[in-house]
Amino acid sequence: MNATPRGLRLHIGIFGRRNAGKSSLLNAMTRQEVSIVSEQAGTTTDPVEKPMELLPLGPVLFIDTAGVDDVGALGAQRVEGTRRVLDRCDIGVLVIAAGEYGPFEIELLGELRARTLPVVVVFNHSDRAEPTPELVAKFASERVPMVHTEAHRGEGVAGLREALVRVAPADFLEAPALVSDLVPPGGLAVLVVPIDKEAPKGRLILPQVQTIRDLLDADAYCLVVKERELRDALDRLHRPPALVVTDSQAFLKVAGDTPPEIPLTSFSILFARNKGDLVTFTEGAFAIERLRSGSRVLVAEACSHHPIGEDIGRVKIPRWLTQYVGGRLEFTHVQGHDFPDDLAPYDLVVHCGSCTHNRREILTRIARCRRVAVPITNYGVCIAYSLGILERALGPFPAAHDRCEALRASLG
Repeated sequence: MNATPRGLRLHIGIFGRRNAGKSSLLNAMTRQEVSIVSEQAGTTTDPVEKPMELLPLGPVLFIDTAGVDDVGALGAQRVEGTRRVLDRCDIGVLVIAAGEYGPFEIELLGELRARTLPVVVVFNHSDRAEPTPELVAKFASERVPMVHTEAHRGEGVAGLREALVRVAPADFLEAPALVSDLVPPGGLAVLVVPIDKEAPKGRLILPQVQTIRDLLDADAYCLVVKERELRDALDRLHRPPALVVTDSQAFLKVAGDTPPEIPLTSFSILFARNKGDLVTFTEGAFAIERLRSGSRVLVAEACSHHPIGEDIGRVKIPRWLTQYVGGRLEFTHVQGHDFPDDLAPYDLVVHCGSCTHNRREILTRIARCRRVAVPITNYGVCIAYSLGILERALGPFPAAHDRCEALRASLG
């Protein structure tokens, strides 16, 4: 409960051939034996994650990947796992052992560039061999930062830290607000937090905690209530709050109890804006109008909790969508970092708020949906649409609200 969530950390992926020294480099950076180091190629079989503080950047997550030059069936699985890491990386570290540079490195560098990721090249095992002057000149002409290391002795690590700070994306250093831009300093937000069977015992869920923290950082107030107490809480206030934020599953009751002049939205919609693209998610919600009996819907949830009772993604959203469409829909569910390679069979993707994923991973998924013209929306946006209150829920967000009204008008 005291650690910075992974979704708020800068994700730094370490890529390269087997036995290039990636694990040694991670151990040197973290000053811990995080990854197993061996002379035997292919020791790292699955991505290894290590959170740490890297000043002045702050909280980061290093991801040590399996070598991409593996062979055989098991090797193919390792390579696929490595490629999935690319979906969520903010920075790529390309480790080149002893100056070796060939098709594997060229392909990796091309993949990193295709994703517009900042890259740092590390020439490891520099005591064994140096990169050719031509290779150094190539990277210099392309303005790719280069660092020479001898990772198992910790040499060159300081240079790598400096390079990572220099290439860090501006949108991480200047992270967008979650809710504090909607509530002025000294203003009040009322947070509606249902307590059901899936609420973790003794604490609040991550979106609620992060929203409270963002308000406190901005010198705003927050009042936390359950949905049954909302109306009484609003009646007791001497002046109306700047915003009411609810858990999406209580949207309908909260909308009924909140006066129309008070802006209203949900935690999931706040995260849709913060982690993804709220306008795109709004457009995706209108694809619900095209669903018919037999349509296929992919429901993607970032966290991997064990669903019980009236689970929002496995029970409530399927029920609301089925009622809205008036026919049987086919639902597929994925969790964590799993996401289908082939999205073409789906008529709609419904994604959770993604509090445990970083922004890069969600934007990557949005881009993949766009490439195959599959609409994607968000839990909160989807629920508000199916309940007929989307315009109300998007009121605090002018761009998304205007797009919603335009799409509504196009429906006639």
